[in-house]
Amino acid sequence: MPTLSLHTPVGDITLCEDDGQIVAVEWGWGSDQDETPLLAQAREQLNAYFDGTLEQFTLPLAPYGTPRRLQIWQAMQAIPYGQTKTYGQIAAELGTSARAVGQACAHNPIPIFIPCHRVLSATPGSDNYSFGEGVETKAILLSIEGAGEV
Repeated sequence: MPTLSLHTPVGDITLCEDDGQIVAVEWGWGSDQDETPLLAQAREQLNAYFDGTLEQFTLPLAPYGTPRRLQIWQAMQAIPYGQTKTYGQIAAELGTSARAVGQACAHNPIPIFIPCHRVLSATPGSDNYSFGEGVETKAILLSIEGAGEV
């Protein structure tokens, strides 16, 4: 599986490609580097996102997950740049539980591209984030988008 690592404002991340689609974003620097045209495009889009000049990613994504998680991740991708929704709002839209939405966030294999950072708790100060440095990383991503605070 080709991988490409890069430095970002939230730390080092490694992009993973399989069969011409992005399948994972992992935190940290990968030991193998195999730049492909898709991974180079993903790096360019991420750099533009972190520079504040890209609001919509246009990459083929293929997260591995259950049908319910795929549905929740699709709902997350529909949250516009700079906006947020609560776990409960997404749950109500999809006819599931807020807990299921939270679990999908926690198991999101392609963070940033599937913007689980845009999903917030309805109770201020009780947010979690499973990637990078946790809530600090979530706060940085929301700040880049001008979406307020966690």
